[in-house]
Amino acid sequence: MNIQVLGSGCPTCHQLYKVTQEAAKELGWPIEVEYIKDIDKALAMGVMSLPVLAVNGRPILAGLLPSKEKIKKLLQENIT
Repeated sequence: MNIQVLGSGCPTCHQLYKVTQEAAKELGWPIEVEYIKDIDKALAMGVMSLPVLAVNGRPILAGLLPSKEKIKKLLQENIT
């Protein structure tokens, strides 16, 4: 299982990364969240808005900074 945050390095992107790390930890998952600044990877996923939250290379959120609870819900729904 792989959780990634793709962003440009802006404050919103860093905040999504931080909140996603906290969400995974609160869920009790020993998973490292990866932060990627390669915009081409986001484009290759078909996403035009940053930041992107992806699970196993599949985007599950783009262009938003939701609450930690929303991120936890998205992760739980998309982890296989």
